[in-house]
Amino acid sequence: MSNFPFSAVLFDLDGTLVDSHPDLAHAVNHALMLEGRAPVPLDDVRNFIGGGAGVMLERALAATGGPVAEARFAELHTALLDHYRAHIADFTLPYPGLIAALEELAARGCKLAVCTNKLEAPARDLLDALGMTAHFTAIYGGDSMGPGRAKPEPDMLLAAAAACGGGPNFPGRAAMIGDTSFDVNAARNAEMPVVLFAGGYPDAPVDTLGGDAVIGHFDDLVTALERL
Repeated sequence: MSNFPFSAVLFDLDGTLVDSHPDLAHAVNHALMLEGRAPVPLDDVRNFIGGGAGVMLERALAATGGPVAEARFAELHTALLDHYRAHIADFTLPYPGLIAALEELAARGCKLAVCTNKLEAPARDLLDALGMTAHFTAIYGGDSMGPGRAKPEPDMLLAAAAACGGGPNFPGRAAMIGDTSFDVNAARNAEMPVVLFAGGYPDAPVDTLGGDAVIGHFDDLVTALERL
């Protein structure tokens, strides 16, 4: 039996497993164009990611002239999602060292899961397109647990940990890997430790988010988990 301290390791998706901001940015700018707004620079969209597509669109609209009526927002949100799913992996790639880290964790006896605020269907589409789905025992999106139960609520983390053999009956045996306050707060609410990836899309300086460890490259993930 492995002496690795975790039986389940859970991962956020955008900004943690994959660098997806170029494809997300093109989808955001498509929605802004439909509203007659100026596009935002691709790198600026990094600051809008976290919380799901609706939050990303709200932030983009706020940055380009302010909110729109609720019915129009729904139209733009649908257009954003349709554009994104049609171009879901044009430029998106896993972060350097990520695949090797997943393989090392599996070799240590860990089961892996995805816990993202991206809707479950496009999350699965993206993982399929990148050939990554087989690494994960479970995949949960922002809509998987029902309305209002995305991160920072703990529901998907607890469900994913249970699916991987961790959770309440295996205290201390599941850990979360993420890049934003949504991940930190969800992990705290699920009573799990959390490792933050500094190369993602943090919504505040990464060293202020309260993670149990911070890594700058996925070569360091297994060691960081061993030290928790």
